[in-house]
Parts: sequence; structure tokens; C-alpha cells
Amino acid sequence: MNYSQRTDLILPEYGRNIQQMVKHAVAIEDRAERTRCAKTIIDIMGNMFPYLRDVEGFKYKLWDHLAIMSEFKLDIDYPFEVVKPTTLQQKPEKIPYNTQRIRYMHYGRLLQTLIEKTVAYPEGERRQELIDLMANHMKKSYLTWNKEVVDDRKIFDDLRELSHGELDMNPESMTLTASRDIMNRNRPANKNNNNKARNKNNNNNNRNKK
Repeated sequence: MNYSQRTDLILPEYGRNIQQMVKHAVAIEDRAERTRCAKTIIDIMGNMFPYLRDVEGFKYKLWDHLAIMSEFKLDIDYPFEVVKPTTLQQKPEKIPYNTQRIRYMHYGRLLQTLIEKTVAYPEGERRQELIDLMANHMKKSYLTWNKEVVDDRKIFDDLRELSHGELDMNPESMTLTASRDIMNRNRPANKNNNNKARNKNNNNNNRNKK
């Protein structure tokens, strides 16, 4: 067979044999026979993905796929309403993108949203807990990007600036997680990985000596 003359598969996941079956079904003149042939094809398509049989809507999707593979030329009595060609041609709606400038990239846009929510939160213990968590998260984010020790005052100053003065922290009454503790959290894991790699190399070397 000349592979260069093969037509592209409309839905490659079903393979060329199913595509040929659909083409044959479209060419059947008798409507009742054409419908029976389509039902047989649906059964074969379903058997290709037995783990999806109990998934809700799976049967509907099979009939949609059958219509698509026939390029909507298969004139039969469909048991369900299938997808329309116009539906496939519709372009998805554009997702609005927030173009607002981020003051500090290492904190991210989500932090600004959290700050706005916290500012609007009623005064009290719960609000203070949110501020504590947010400040420690800011410190962690700062150290992730800058890889250097940072003074808590820097975090408090950034928080005050980003909240437009609404969240004014007192460094004398609040202490964040130490920079050293944050930076050391991933080191034990890296050390263990290095030890595993070293042991693996030693085992391989011992095997080669035998």
C-alpha cells in the first residue's frame, strides 16, 4: 500500500479500521441497514475503551464521535442528539487576562489579592492570623527568589507598601520564621538524594569488580 496516499484520520484514537467502517456505513443506501451498521460500529468503539463504559455521558460521546468521523454525512436515526458542525467551528471565548502591574514579582499576583481580602477582613484574632501567615509566606517567597537572608523589617515594609498602609506590622511584637530555617528545609532532602545516588554508584562498581 502506498502510505503517502492515505487520508488523515479525523479521530486518530479510533484508528484507520474504524474510519473505514464509518465510510462504509455512509455508503449504505438502505437507511435501516445503515443505522444497524452504525450501532455495530458504536459497540466496537465502546469495546476499545472498556474502562470508560461506566463514565457518565460516554455513550453520548461515542455517537458524537461517530458523527464527526462521518463528517456529518451519516444519515441515520441517532438515539441521542449529536454535536452540530457549527458547534465545532465556534471559537472559545477569550479569557480575560489581568494586565495590572505586579510591584514585586517574587511575591506574585495572588499575594496582592490576599492582601486586599485581608484588609477588608474585620479586626480580630482571625485577621491577625491571616496577616502572620501572609507575612511568613512573603518571606518564604522572597528567599526562594533571592537566596539570601532577609530582615523581617523588609517583609513588613513590603506588606505595608502593598496594602497602602492598611497592614502596618510592629517588628518588635511579631517575629517571622528565621531565614536560616526556611532555607534549610530542602537541604536534608537533597542530602538524602545525594546519598542514594552515591550508594547506587558504589553498588554498580562492586558488581563490575565481581
